Amino acid sequence: MVEDPLSANDDDFDGPSKSAVKREMTALQTLGERLVELPPARLAQIPITDDTLLEAIALAQRITARGGLRRQLQYIGKLMRRIDAEPIEQALNALDHQDSVQKARFHRLENLRDQFLNEGDAALDDILGAFPDADRQQLRQLYRQHQKATSAGKPSTAARKLFRYLRQLDEAANYSD
Repeated sequence: MVEDPLSANDDDFDGPSKSAVKREMTALQTLGERLVELPPARLAQIPITDDTLLEAIALAQRITARGGLRRQLQYIGKLMRRIDAEPIEQALNALDHQDSVQKARFHRLENLRDQFLNEGDAALDDILGAFPDADRQQLRQLYRQHQKATSAGKPSTAARKLFRYLRQLDEAANYSD
């Protein structure tokens, strides 16, 4: 009796499916694209030990032709299959987290500045609560400069100065933590 090949037992399958392999290759190529988009200072923070991969990334950053860049990105994906991509992915995630923390700090400082410029002395306590080392007199002076420029119909430089001052206070508070 001849056994039907479709009814054969699938328990003897050894490896991942073709779709799983393709998903993994696409993920590595996407990771390579993220590496190509990084500026040189950020790329230096990523633990890439393969010199060939580093050269391929540097070349991809210089390529302007769309087709050539696509081929180079595919080559980078191929090179990434030879190495352990986990440390690279972890370093990229750490950079992303660092960026999101920086953005959150920036937005918090913007909100403090805007609240202070809109409410005046009522919001001064919020700033002094967040930054006990802040100079109350300097904050009030910047508020008065902003009010004077706004009432004269001129653009206020005090808002930028206030933001810089708040950023200095925030950096000093983070360094002391």
